[in-house]
Amino acid sequence: MANIISISRIVLLLALFFSFHNASLFLVLYLVCGLSDVLDGYVARKTKTQSELGARLDSMADLILFTVITLSIILWMGNEVRIFLPWIIIIVLIRCTNLAIAAYKYRSFAILHTWGNKLAGFLLFITPLFILYRQSVILWFVCFVAILSAAEESIIHLTSPRLNLNRRSIFKE
Repeated sequence: MANIISISRIVLLLALFFSFHNASLFLVLYLVCGLSDVLDGYVARKTKTQSELGARLDSMADLILFTVITLSIILWMGNEVRIFLPWIIIIVLIRCTNLAIAAYKYRSFAILHTWGNKLAGFLLFITPLFILYRQSVILWFVCFVAILSAAEESIIHLTSPRLNLNRRSIFKE
């Protein structure tokens, strides 16, 4: 059941990208995607159906969400987003490097579910709500947290002897 929720979120995220012209539809789809992100993990834990596939589907959905939100913000903000582009590029490069490290070291697609990544994901999730009301100042904080969480994931990948998708931080396994 949890995997079905994750797969549904992936499909909804693709539809979400094409709805950015319609603020009401975007908001509804967006909130459903957010609810499903919380729900899939909850259902997996409660039904004791947590799996490697489920963790990977969740990571893939998170990656697609990051992409959809980033592209939507760029399209909404137009030239105003230029000041944040170097930060966005750095974050994307670190995240891609992390994927490459994990692929090489663990022979696996891996995005860790650290507290830092969860915080960065939450901040990124609420960002469009701020952007809709022309409050782009939140992007500075989102970029800062996203760079720190990406760097933390790099350190974990480089220092860990084995892959643990649910590692909480560099301080707590």
